[in-house]
Amino acid sequence: MNTNSFALRHIGPNENDQNEMLKTIGVDSLDQLIVETVPGDIRLKNGLNLDEPMSEYDYINHILELSKKNKIFKSYIGLGYHPTIVPAVIQRNILENPGWYTAYTPYQAEIAQGRLEALLNFQTIITDLTGMEIANASLLDESTAAAEAVALLFAVRDRDQKKNNVNKFFVSDAILPQTLSLLQTRATPIGVELVVGNEDEFDFSKEFFGAILQYPGKDGQISDIKTFIEKANDNQIKVAVAADILSLVKLEAPGKFGADVVVGTTQRFGIPMGYGGPHAAYFATKDAYKRDLPGRIIGVTKDMNGNRALRMALQTREQHIKRDKATSNICTAQVLLAVMASMYAVYHGPKGLQFIADTVHNTASSVAKGLEKLGYKQKNTSFFDTLQVEANADAIKKIAERHEVNFNYPNANTVTISINQTTSLKDANEILAIFAEHNQVDTVTLASIESASNITESLQRQTEFLTLEVFNSHHSETELMRYIKMLERKDLSLNHSMIALGSCTMKLNAAAEMLPLSWPNWGSIHPFCPIEQAEGYQIVLKALEDQLTEITGFAGTSLQPNSGAQGEFAGLMVIKAYHDSRNEGHRNICLIPSSAHGTNPASAVMAGMKVVVTKSTEEGNIDVEDLREKAIKHKDNLSCLMVTYPSTHGVYESAIKEITQIIHDNGGQVYMDGANMNAQVGLTNPGNIGADVCHLNLHKTFAIPHGGGGPGVGPICVAEQLVPFLPGNPIIKTGGEKAITAISAAPYGSALVCLISYGYIKMLGAEGLKNVTQTAILNANYIKRRLEGHFDTLYSGERGRAAHEMIVDCRPFKENGIEVTDIAKRLMDYGFHAPTVSFPVAGTLMIEPTESESKEEMDRFCDAMISIRKEIDHASKDDINNVLKNAPHTLAMLTSDQWDFPYTREAAAYPLDYIRDNKFWPSVRRVDDAFGDRNLICTCAPIEEYMDA
Repeated sequence: MNTNSFALRHIGPNENDQNEMLKTIGVDSLDQLIVETVPGDIRLKNGLNLDEPMSEYDYINHILELSKKNKIFKSYIGLGYHPTIVPAVIQRNILENPGWYTAYTPYQAEIAQGRLEALLNFQTIITDLTGMEIANASLLDESTAAAEAVALLFAVRDRDQKKNNVNKFFVSDAILPQTLSLLQTRATPIGVELVVGNEDEFDFSKEFFGAILQYPGKDGQISDIKTFIEKANDNQIKVAVAADILSLVKLEAPGKFGADVVVGTTQRFGIPMGYGGPHAAYFATKDAYKRDLPGRIIGVTKDMNGNRALRMALQTREQHIKRDKATSNICTAQVLLAVMASMYAVYHGPKGLQFIADTVHNTASSVAKGLEKLGYKQKNTSFFDTLQVEANADAIKKIAERHEVNFNYPNANTVTISINQTTSLKDANEILAIFAEHNQVDTVTLASIESASNITESLQRQTEFLTLEVFNSHHSETELMRYIKMLERKDLSLNHSMIALGSCTMKLNAAAEMLPLSWPNWGSIHPFCPIEQAEGYQIVLKALEDQLTEITGFAGTSLQPNSGAQGEFAGLMVIKAYHDSRNEGHRNICLIPSSAHGTNPASAVMAGMKVVVTKSTEEGNIDVEDLREKAIKHKDNLSCLMVTYPSTHGVYESAIKEITQIIHDNGGQVYMDGANMNAQVGLTNPGNIGADVCHLNLHKTFAIPHGGGGPGVGPICVAEQLVPFLPGNPIIKTGGEKAITAISAAPYGSALVCLISYGYIKMLGAEGLKNVTQTAILNANYIKRRLEGHFDTLYSGERGRAAHEMIVDCRPFKENGIEVTDIAKRLMDYGFHAPTVSFPVAGTLMIEPTESESKEEMDRFCDAMISIRKEIDHASKDDINNVLKNAPHTLAMLTSDQWDFPYTREAAAYPLDYIRDNKFWPSVRRVDDAFGDRNLICTCAPIEEYMDA
């Protein structure tokens, strides 16, 4: 056994197991299976041109050497990103813990109560600090959250505003520059006209439906948002506020002044800067707008026994259900980062946060006094942490960089200084020494940081926050460690068992890929620092772009989109820019197969396109003739086709090249959804198939962990004609020569977690990546074969093979009174998370084992499914008191003195022998979704508030 081979460690089945699996499937070799599965005309003739694979040991040394090329300067740049202290107890027990980072989105609530509680805490923190009524469980970054706020306020215009097509939206010129760029990207396609100006000069005209303010502003000045919001409310103009989360400890909550939406980022709550992300954004609004609130909402409900339980609420408003009628395409959240931020608040509590905010403000005030003594004018009359100093920017920059200090230089005569949690007395004196050197005078030395207040009295916080017990109980490391562990034990993650989710690719997230995320040389870099200070990042990110470009067969890549849904939107906006450049801006028809993921139509509408749905055949493939007919019908206005390959039904459609040619023949571009790229890498690629752009889910195919629902990364790879339009950034140059405006706040999106995918590719190499894909196909077909005779597979290729996933039909079991949900819940008793339920076909399970799972684990899963199939045979419509309808079974049920079920405790808890060795206990019984939606509670409310509902 080659112990240096990363592929050997990453891929589950060993050679002997693979040979047994091939015999079970009925083929002589892996090559034969691939020939029978992947159409010959799309298979690559040559291997991928990638570096030779590294061992884990060599890779760790390699990434360590690259990290040393990053220069860690003291950062006072601000602009929404600040150095912060990650409590070690949170770093060790959450960020570095696979029990947290390998979990899936909490769609199966009974085995996700830990994450759900942490996210409920997050929502409570946000509603408390913002003064709003409802918050979601995180968005992607502050700038995209601001864009979602504009979309929400546009959607909830009053009747007269809609009738009169009121479409102007005011943007304060104090907004963060990256947010303005992103608002420009998102506004025009949906018909919103942005007007940027000085908020003190805004006339509150009836032509405007909304406005957004930055609180504090980009240069640190705290404006009178109270008076602005009052005037706006008097004129039926709704107001969004982008607020610094730490400043809200000292500033009054915008909700108290009548704001309609408050957005921002929680990066300051113990999350590394990481060259731009990932960080959990927040979005809070009024209860009246909950049906238009983007993203995931965690709500309180009860289980079958009436006990408190948590779940994701109001899912019917999401793009999965509403498709092109959805108000947002948001799919991935930033759950892992939201959990970390919530634990930061739990650990410090209100008094700890007050201490941190006071220290930051007092340090800024002390530096301001020192600067004035040195002869500088500090322009901010009301500020929290950021000073605006009149000075020669170039001269200060040269001195500062010699001292390894970064300030922000908005223009030639201004320097801004953003103080942060890590700024010490020594740091404060170093800042003063830099300015003294510029003035060629003796410096002013601060003996201590003195208490001060430079916040307008009417804007100072009066409202209490974080008064509940959870925020006032876990302030020692011992207590927080145990609280985190208590929650972790309630969740089923990949460190317990296989999560065979179709379309979601829950593969191994190797420890060697994850380790560098904790290293300060990667975590401590500001996304807007001078590019020469981020040489290590630049090498990795450029190499990753080149790797992905080679893998996809395209000409260029942008890493900026920080989720798969954002990648979809970015790809469509690049296509739109391409058509515009050819004076064909009228091309706005987007063809989408009926089987497509719900984000596809939602993204198309966000990009200003009109969705035309094409049919599927009985075999689950795209109806080529229907597609041809619609492409010809709309040829003068055809923008693109959105297609997933292999198909959403888990099949390599043999007509795919014909399909892409039809689109090109009628003037359109082909967008390929990269959700199923794990079945392409090394065998075929989107460029070879005929696509023009695809997004890649790095949190699926390229090993970034799902993190309980995020982070995700969704870069786009494009053909040569689209390279000039790849997205840019207003501060750091990225993208093509004709770059579209920003897709995410940071120039390279969630750069920190891109290290994972870089390492994954670096350690596997070309042959390893190909072997991964082949094994994913092998594993899927092995499960398909083992389940034959027990479950019917709905779709397969022309030679009876599945791709890397398959759909099994559970609809016939309705004759026994059993729904697909019953099977999903019963799998919990067997120690497994359910496969994807009722997507893309209602009443089915979509199974994807990935290449990482061993034959032994897959056999356990198949044994569980076959055992459940036998249980179904004994069920009937007339008797619903059965082991499936009552699933999952909790420890409390099994140890109760009362047992009113017609089957044994052993049948409930230990239906197969293997379960005894590693039993997972769901912490609640089946949750009541309907009750939770009827009685929506989304914060840590006392139990009486929902039990009395």
